[in-house]
Amino acid sequence: MLHLINLEPEPAYTVPFVVDRSDAPRFRLTNIGTEAARAITLTLLGPGVMLANAPNHLAPGETLEFTVRGENLAQSTVAIVRWFRADESEYLWRVSF
Repeated sequence: MLHLINLEPEPAYTVPFVVDRSDAPRFRLTNIGTEAARAITLTLLGPGVMLANAPNHLAPGETLEFTVRGENLAQSTVAIVRWFRADESEYLWRVSF
């Protein structure tokens, strides 16, 4: 017996964050999604400097503030945001300054 399979792909998971850069060198990462993001960590690539943060949990609407210092961050440094969804899926998002 033949069975039909659904060839429609699932919609892509939308990154649930927005970064407010208006008060540099202080930045705000806000969860604009509909679910909590767990074990959030920030890692810098490049010469910028940021104080270490313990993993954070952000419910929808919550904000994590962090400070990054350095010269010419827009061209020399990026942040990698790492988090987990409720199903234990891991995600990474690259943020430019």
